[in-house]
Amino acid sequence: MRGRIAVAVGLASLVAGSAWAHHNMSASFNFDDRVTVTGLLTKVAWTNPHTYLTVESKSSDTAGQTWSMEGPSPNYFRTHDIARTEFENAISKTVTAELSRARDGSQSGLIRTITLPDGKVISLCPQNC
Repeated sequence: MRGRIAVAVGLASLVAGSAWAHHNMSASFNFDDRVTVTGLLTKVAWTNPHTYLTVESKSSDTAGQTWSMEGPSPNYFRTHDIARTEFENAISKTVTAELSRARDGSQSGLIRTITLPDGKVISLCPQNC
């Protein structure tokens, strides 16, 4: 009996930990506060559970700012036939992203759409919207 209780407590801890680890995106990002950033893609971090891009902005209202952009997991891109190399090949080239801005007002946001240098538009909605 004690063994079953220990297993049940252990499983409950794992489930609770998983739920806590994947946070609600609306807690960090304001979906009603959108900003468009155009600039040079300088970094791609293709990691789980989220991908991250860094862009040096050239937009008139955000010029000279470094923006950190968060996207879904690499698996999301794989299942939508979007390759990591599409982002890596865009490094040092101009991209445009529409973001849901971070609630803390920093130069960061959740990617809604991103336009790569070749003109390809990648929409991450409804995943990120």
